[in-house]
Amino acid sequence: MERDILIKNISDNIRVQRTKLRISQDKLSELTGINQQQISYIENRKVCPKLETIIKIAEALKVTVNDLIY
Repeated sequence: MERDILIKNISDNIRVQRTKLRISQDKLSELTGINQQQISYIENRKVCPKLETIIKIAEALKVTVNDLIY
């Protein structure tokens, strides 16, 4: 999968899942231990998160890693 498409999928899917659960970026930060600014960067396609970060976010959002990547 091309890097730009991967980043787009991850950022869009995190935002969709987070808003579906009505969780703010601050709350997701609390649930994952990931800095809120880092979550913002991920959602705004400024960075590509490491797999470890994706796993933490998936667990907090109660979805699979595949749900966030594809």
